[in-house]
Amino acid sequence: MKPLFLLIAVFALSLTGFKMFSQHVDYKMSGKIALASMLLFTASGHFLYTKGMSMMLPDGIPFRTAWIYLTAGIEIAAAAAIFIPRLHKLTGLLLILFFVLVLPANMYAATKHLDYETATWTGKGVSYLWFRVPFQLLLMAWTYFFVVK
Repeated sequence: MKPLFLLIAVFALSLTGFKMFSQHVDYKMSGKIALASMLLFTASGHFLYTKGMSMMLPDGIPFRTAWIYLTAGIEIAAAAAIFIPRLHKLTGLLLILFFVLVLPANMYAATKHLDYETATWTGKGVSYLWFRVPFQLLLMAWTYFFVVK
């Protein structure tokens, strides 16, 4: 839920900043700034909670910790690339694909009751998906509207 609050708060602050310091409100740039902030925040979780995030992947997947670091790198790179004019559309499309591809890991973790912050099996369980799935859809729509379109 923290990433959602960050996304909305940074969006609102960015809109306010544009309103205060320029002649127009730049919704697209505010959306990108909010998305980049959220991506950097979630990437930091990959480094802070590496053990718990590695547990989000089934045991049969090799190099689980490497996958966690790789996905953090993808999030950091995407946070920068959405501001590069020649790359923003491709980055946005790849980011939407990324959001689709990481959803199964979130679903697996929820079914196992994983709390990735404590690296224990005491999480909320499947009820977490009532938030996570709509949030993933929001991220996909947000990325399309503010980055791709």
